[in-house]
Amino acid sequence: MSFARVYSAQVNLLSGQIVTIEVDLSRGLHTFNVVGLPDNAVNESKDRVSSAIKNSGFKSPKAKNQKIIVSLSPADLKKEGPFFDLAIAISYLLASDDLKFDSEKKIFLGELGLDGTLRRIRGALPLVMEAKRAGYEEIYLPKENAIEAALVEGIKIFGANSLEEVVEHVSEKKGEKPARNASHSDAGGENKKIKIQPKTKVEYKKERKNSNFSDIKGQEGAKRGLEIAAAGGHNIAMYGPPGTGKTMLARAFSQLLPDLSLEEVLEITGIHSVAGATRGELISAPPFRSPHHTSSYVSIIGGGTYPKPGEVTLAHKGVLFLDEFPEFEKRVIESLRQPLEDNVVSISRAKGSAVFPSNFILVAAMNPCPCGNAGSKQKACICKPSDLDRYKRKLSGPIIDRIDLWVSVGNVDYKKLGEEGNGEKSENIKYRVTNARKIQEKRFEKFGRNIKTNSEMNVKDLSGMVKLSGEVRNLLDDSAERLALSARAYHRVIKIARTIADLENSEEVNSNHILEAIQYRPKVNA
Repeated sequence: MSFARVYSAQVNLLSGQIVTIEVDLSRGLHTFNVVGLPDNAVNESKDRVSSAIKNSGFKSPKAKNQKIIVSLSPADLKKEGPFFDLAIAISYLLASDDLKFDSEKKIFLGELGLDGTLRRIRGALPLVMEAKRAGYEEIYLPKENAIEAALVEGIKIFGANSLEEVVEHVSEKKGEKPARNASHSDAGGENKKIKIQPKTKVEYKKERKNSNFSDIKGQEGAKRGLEIAAAGGHNIAMYGPPGTGKTMLARAFSQLLPDLSLEEVLEITGIHSVAGATRGELISAPPFRSPHHTSSYVSIIGGGTYPKPGEVTLAHKGVLFLDEFPEFEKRVIESLRQPLEDNVVSISRAKGSAVFPSNFILVAAMNPCPCGNAGSKQKACICKPSDLDRYKRKLSGPIIDRIDLWVSVGNVDYKKLGEEGNGEKSENIKYRVTNARKIQEKRFEKFGRNIKTNSEMNVKDLSGMVKLSGEVRNLLDDSAERLALSARAYHRVIKIARTIADLENSEEVNSNHILEAIQYRPKVNA
């Protein structure tokens, strides 16, 4: 045989793409060419594969007088990364008659070391999901990726440590022995057998962070605002002088969010795997992302020559915490408009475009001014008027409108700081939040809407799902007129009021719910 075909896959944005690997051998001076738009990592695979084959007991391709052509199809798809090393090696061994087995319905993934060991790849989960969707029955990949890959049911997962283990396994199934060098040692062969990876069970961690709401002294108003934000999926901004607990509150906030469903675990783990943000572990808790205020536009929003996800996508189904919010580049702040409104981010570049999910809760923290002492009775503000103007102009009206709740985090009485932690625990607040989320889900199911939280409701949903009495409507209209609310802010007040009512198990939105919702709007425009 001088021709062989096997199958592999690579990451394409946030999903997988099946790639067919074809190897053709012909007589002549040794050459090893890879065609099909390979990048440098793929092109260099010929050296890794040659050494891995030699060190696995087979004759090196470089020692044979052969012209080797490796074709990766579809030919118009850019091939990136070391996903194809294992598949190229297996295909070469098939073409050279060193190995015999049926390669149909099988996917081979993994980077090869020079000694034939298999190394972890990124994006294993979406690749396995695509393989299953395409009808493949078995997938061979590095042992480090096996637990992640085994989240997918209906396809056999084989995690291997080396090329040699894969060769032994496929040969044994066919009943053919691989044509190894006689000098190659088979010591320890019994330990080289690979088995089907059992299905991975999702285990939820009880404690996600060290901080707990009960450990934070005072700040009851901020805690209430964060509870509402968690219950309805609302964006929230905390403002106040430095050192008052804004960061502690934000880090404890992620504990209030309900546990993820299996579908959400698969989606989030897949995103983080593609981005290389995991080491093969599962993301079983809502992600908490906290980029520094010097982070670039591309790192936050995503992008690059070939579009890749940024922090707004890595925070999907979780929390994006932006500390020192006005200190972020203005371009970064303004680019949050689309993900905050539509829960997706669209990226267009010369070499491709992409739409990434970005359904997160924004938690922003900010000081009243650059020095942090504006309005303080204890300390004098040393900011210049120009600094204050610049600081305020960083937050435009559209961004302020898209943040549902604005809560003040003031200085805490020193006497309270010395008291023992006797505040309400995060677990108790989470129970109320989870109950409110269940109420929302039942309401959305009743109206046939495929959404999860009140913050995702559109104007049509509000008119159908949130009925306000004449008295409550008049109260809302009068308040909106006095505060000069925009249409967007007006509808967000209704959403917040609906969430407050859900926390109280109230079917109707009452005047007190509207009044509490209104108090979370910013008092002055920034």
